[in-house]
Order: sequence, then structure tokens, then C-alpha cells
Amino acid sequence: LTLISGAPGIGKSTLLLQTANNIAKKYGKVLYISGEESEEQIKMRGDRLLALSPELYIISETDVLNVGMHIENLKPVFVIADSIQTLYKSSISSAPGSVSQVRECSNELMRIAKSGNIPFFIVAHVTKQGELAGPRVLEHMVDTVLSFEGERTEEFRILRTIKNRFGTTSEIGVFEMRNSGLEEVSNPSEVFLEETDAAREGSVVIGIMEGTRPILVEIQALVAETKAAFPRRTAVGVDTSRLNLILAVLEKKLKISFYNCDVYVNVVGGLNIEGTLGDLGLALA
Repeated sequence: LTLISGAPGIGKSTLLLQTANNIAKKYGKVLYISGEESEEQIKMRGDRLLALSPELYIISETDVLNVGMHIENLKPVFVIADSIQTLYKSSISSAPGSVSQVRECSNELMRIAKSGNIPFFIVAHVTKQGELAGPRVLEHMVDTVLSFEGERTEEFRILRTIKNRFGTTSEIGVFEMRNSGLEEVSNPSEVFLEETDAAREGSVVIGIMEGTRPILVEIQALVAETKAAFPRRTAVGVDTSRLNLILAVLEKKLKISFYNCDVYVNVVGGLNIEGTLGDLGLALA
């Protein structure tokens, strides 16, 4: 049971439809259950993505018991449910998307998956803060949790593993959104480096490890004097508290004052640098 989450419009359904098509072409029947779109809408996307394997079956259904019947009749090798927040069990009075409905529907899908030995992909919504919506028990129940990240204005997307019972959680997949759908980026370092000029101020290239892959990333920083009482601290791709910590170290050790300066930091390509990996590059930039 694999859970995939991401912001609205990031490309979750595109990724899963392409995945479903590839699996259907190679291994047999795949069932795509959509509670958010009609069959016609998915067919239109399938036409655009050229994801039209004859072994790919689509239903628009929200009752989890009917879903179970379709799976029993079709006997697919792979199932995608988009999304868990739209499914409901008629025996529970609360609305779809509520804690009790999400928990019960997840339990039902887990029972079908484990008893029938069928791999499942479940799509889940995220909150405004970018965290997984619904009860925390959802993350405990599933075997793998994937997060699909990126800025909607940027064409690059990152698939990150949050939890994985079958392997490492530190690997990432990098994709580019094109008219024909998502395409794998085999050399992510190219993506995360703009036309870098070593002499350009405020731009530093650092090497970070994402799983087993070393990736080169460009950090851009701008420090501008301000007359405002409270200077601004804006960071994209770096945690703001991390930025404040580095500024405090620079003030203390190098006697550089930032109390009268706005500080802006950006990591090129929409990558988020976590932990201490980018500290030196951030300080230098």
C-alpha cells in the first residue's frame, strides 16, 4: 500500500496515469479508480499523454464497497485510488474526507490489497501547510509514503520518499513537466544550476547527497540595506530558522551586522535543502 501526496495541480494524477499505462503495457490489467474526475476527463488526459493501453481500466466511483466488487470482478495486477478523501463507506454516517471515513476506507483498501496480493497506490490531499491531510494513522497503515513536490510555476517536480518499508527513504526522483506529461530527468544537477558564473556575487554552488546521488545545487542570496524597523528574512528552499541561525553565527564570529539588512535566499530549481547540508554554501552566498 503506497500513499502519494502533493499540492493541488502539482501533477499527481498525471504521474499515476503514466505509471498505470506503463504497468498495464508490461504486466496486465490495471484499475484506475477516480473519485474526483469522470471517465471522460481521464480519457482526455490519457489522449494527451498517449496513455491508452487496452489493459488500463478506468472507473469513476466513490463507494468503497463498489470499488471492492470491481476489483473482485476485474482481478487487476495493480490498482490506483484517486483520492482517499473522496471515498466513503455507506455504513458510516460522517461525510467523505472525515477522519472516520478515511480510516475505514483505508482499512478496507488495505484488506483488499493484502488478501488479494494487489499493489495499491492511494492519492491523499495535503493541508495548507503542505502536510498530509487526514488522520495520522493513515501514514502508519501504509507501507510507503511518497511526496510529490515542486512549484507549480516551475516545470521541475521532485518525488521524495517519506516512509519506506522496502528500502531507503533518502532517494528522490526528478521529473520535468512537459506537454506530453512528466519525463524523467537523468542529470538533476543540470536542472539545479542556472548559467552559473563563479565571479557572480551572491551565487554559490554546493554538492549535496540525495540518497546515493550527489547533486550540485545553486544557492542564491541577496543582502540589501533597509530603513525598516524589522528587516525581512525570506527563504525559498531553505528553512527560515536555519537562515536566522547562520546570520547569527556570521554576526557573532565575523562581526558582519545584518540588523539593518533584508536577506533573501533562493535555491534554484525548487529543491528543498534539509538539515545542515547547505549551511556552508548559505553562509558563503
